[in-house]
Amino acid sequence: MPTSWWIGFNVMVLFLLALDLGVFNRKAHAVSVKEALGWSALWVSLAVGFGLWIGQAMGRQAMLEFYAGYLVEQALSVDNLFVFILIFGYFRVPQELQHRVLFWGILGALLMRGAMIGAGAILLAQFHWIIYVFGAFLVYTGFKMAFGGGSDIAPEQNPVIRLVRRFVPLTTRFHGERFFVREAIEPGGALRRVATPLFVVLVLVETTDVVFAVDSIPAIFGVTRNPFLVYTSNVFAILGLRSLYFVLANIIGRFHLLKYGLSVVLAFVGVKMLLSEWRPIGIGVSLGIVAGVLVGSVLLSLVIPPRPDRDATT
Repeated sequence: MPTSWWIGFNVMVLFLLALDLGVFNRKAHAVSVKEALGWSALWVSLAVGFGLWIGQAMGRQAMLEFYAGYLVEQALSVDNLFVFILIFGYFRVPQELQHRVLFWGILGALLMRGAMIGAGAILLAQFHWIIYVFGAFLVYTGFKMAFGGGSDIAPEQNPVIRLVRRFVPLTTRFHGERFFVREAIEPGGALRRVATPLFVVLVLVETTDVVFAVDSIPAIFGVTRNPFLVYTSNVFAILGLRSLYFVLANIIGRFHLLKYGLSVVLAFVGVKMLLSEWRPIGIGVSLGIVAGVLVGSVLLSLVIPPRPDRDATT
């Protein structure tokens, strides 16, 4: 890909993020469902428009690969959203502060995903056999997601959080949108720079995203090997994550069968990678299967009532 494409795309992303935080969301506030729906529609529209540009610049095959990658990444991000809900609930983060945490968390995720995608592309170029490792890993992950029970978090057992609390002085009070403040650790003591609970939440969100990226990065390489398409579809999915969170935060529990749909998607992509040398599956077929499985699992969730002992939300 021309270097100008990479530079232009990243400049556009930085501009959109600056516009989001510096203009439209300068003041902390609780994001309403209506506002979140508007932002979600905007991010999806931008992704669709970018895909159309990909079609003009690189051809129909590349456009379908971009859309398939975007759909896979957007679907897998649902797991992130559920864990974010648990994290915010555990630390009792006020609604008006959640958007700011997600903004900076996603900014960090963009940097880490970029590094992981670059590493994945190099590995695939140098060691072609690793595609089979990725494929087997995705099949295993899909099986584990379907039959491994619901997700849970244990912040106190998170090694990164333990490290933060060991080396960074912490205050137990929120101080608005600030991650660090000057405060006396003991009554009457000297003022010190301490981290607020909001910083601890941000660290936990970042480390959680790294864990989920271990699944999602191999999955998107199963859809396309083009690093530019992998990166751009991943970025668009991440950019829409915040608004999707506020849309789904109150209704995500209704989609109790979605985890099975996601597990099928992961397993399908894994099998696609394993068979890539013998029976390659066309991108149009892949896109149709992924979309059909996800839509089907959502519709079935609305029709079939959940059972308390099973079908736990991811």
